[in-house]
Amino acid sequence: MLKQKLDLYLQLVRWNRPAGWLLLLWPTLSALWIASHGFPGWHLVAVFTLGTILMRSAGCCVNDVADREFDRHVKRTAERPVTRGAVSVREALIVGAVLALLAFGLVLTTNSTTIAWSFAALAIALVYPYAKRYLSMPQAVLGVAFSFGIPMAFAAVQSRVPLLAWVLLLGNLFWVIAYDTEYAMVDRDDDLKIGMKTSAITLGRFDVAAVMLCYLLYLSIWAWALVGIVQSAIYLIAIGVALAQALWHGWLIRKRERGDCFKAFRLNHWLGFAVFAGIALSYLSR
Repeated sequence: MLKQKLDLYLQLVRWNRPAGWLLLLWPTLSALWIASHGFPGWHLVAVFTLGTILMRSAGCCVNDVADREFDRHVKRTAERPVTRGAVSVREALIVGAVLALLAFGLVLTTNSTTIAWSFAALAIALVYPYAKRYLSMPQAVLGVAFSFGIPMAFAAVQSRVPLLAWVLLLGNLFWVIAYDTEYAMVDRDDDLKIGMKTSAITLGRFDVAAVMLCYLLYLSIWAWALVGIVQSAIYLIAIGVALAQALWHGWLIRKRERGDCFKAFRLNHWLGFAVFAGIALSYLSR
């Protein structure tokens, strides 16, 4: 029974799908390197890596509780533990709360500025699951939630959040809209039936064009924002590699087929890794 329960909790937090927390991790680590002008030290790397995994897992618990009535009508999500009743709402919320508290414990090892910003990050994470009921572009709310590691990284290193952090957050928000729209394209038929609001539905026939525009805005903003900060040609090569991946994703989603859209979404963490690698290697080469 204990092993079965553990397996269910691992399913609940999507332990077998690391792409979710990797999408959060790469921009956060990128911000750590930029704020530190190089390697930020193992303490902060460990805090933000473990914190990212814990908070993404906690977010999955809250999301599944909020969406349990909708998820049973969607092919991809009908078998989630909370949706099918294998894990109770109370259990899922307790697991989520424990994970969030563990993440907060990590934040307590940083500084007061980071601790203060962590409450804003938590509030946005709790709001997102309900945004899908009221906003035509809930992906924008997710974009803020999935980008909030950036200002927190600057706060942990510099005890302040400069304008650069917010510019990078804006750029990253466009990346989140791009890949989460690909994700929403997978469920569009089911979401239309149950009345869920998503960017894929709102954008309609302009969905592919909008995804590509968001990729372009993300990479352009990050390239422009870091001019004079990350000067190495290595970074520009990394931006080029990321752009090539974005073009490939556009090719995958062009026909809007469910499997190809999901594949494009799942591979996005490699695009984020390319940008992070370019930043880290640029500082290393100095």
